[in-house]
Amino acid sequence: MERPSWVPDGVDVERPSAARVYDHYLGGLHNFAADRAMAAAAVADWPELPRIMQANRAFLRRAVRHLADQGIDQFLDIGSGIPTVGNVHEVAQAVRPDARVVYVDIDPVAVAHSRALLADDPRTGVVQADLVDVDGVLGAPATRSLLDLSRPVGLLVVALLHFVGDERRPADVLARYREALAPGSHLVISHASADGAPDRAGEHQSLYRRTATPMTMRTRDEVAGLLDGFTLVEPGLVFLPQWRPDDPSAPLTAPERFTGYAAVGRRD
Repeated sequence: MERPSWVPDGVDVERPSAARVYDHYLGGLHNFAADRAMAAAAVADWPELPRIMQANRAFLRRAVRHLADQGIDQFLDIGSGIPTVGNVHEVAQAVRPDARVVYVDIDPVAVAHSRALLADDPRTGVVQADLVDVDGVLGAPATRSLLDLSRPVGLLVVALLHFVGDERRPADVLARYREALAPGSHLVISHASADGAPDRAGEHQSLYRRTATPMTMRTRDEVAGLLDGFTLVEPGLVFLPQWRPDDPSAPLTAPERFTGYAAVGRRD
């Protein structure tokens, strides 16, 4: 295929990327044929996937709005992906116009697009780094210049931890972030799980082995273990659409079919 001129050097456009597949699910335009082919194969096996991804994005928006309502005005979004409408800074700044956001991703395409789209916003920054490189994330110039870690921060790790295998010790990584953040900080996570659809999980994980970020689905108990040291905000660890829905009175059928858990925890 012809290589787009905006693609950073070293990016393999023939290999699917989790960030770009997610962008495609959300209706974005920053993805390639390999990403769309993988998404099509996944949806053929699991038709609900686009709806699940949209539910995850909706949870992110609700959680950010909640934290902004609680007074949080600085956010560190790790695994932020490719910016789409309704991104973190837009939601946060709608509540707190001075809110600052640092976006972090390891995917060079996501980082390149983020930097281009956010270049004129002095209250946002972009860092290319891996979640597990805690010192690299927290010590990056954009992080140091925009965020005051002596004050509460909203740490967002949404739809990312299922791409961090057990051998990388994600619970220990989150504990390091927790210790580095000020009391009153919050952790926002969502995590894929096979609990609601065990019949779909095996094939889906096999598809992601084709990418640079294979998937590790975890049980509810395993996801809960990642939240050790944080005090869960009501309603606790629940399926994606159950976390503080915009309309609590609306009927919700089979929330477990969304196959992802969501939670917000406070660092006391």
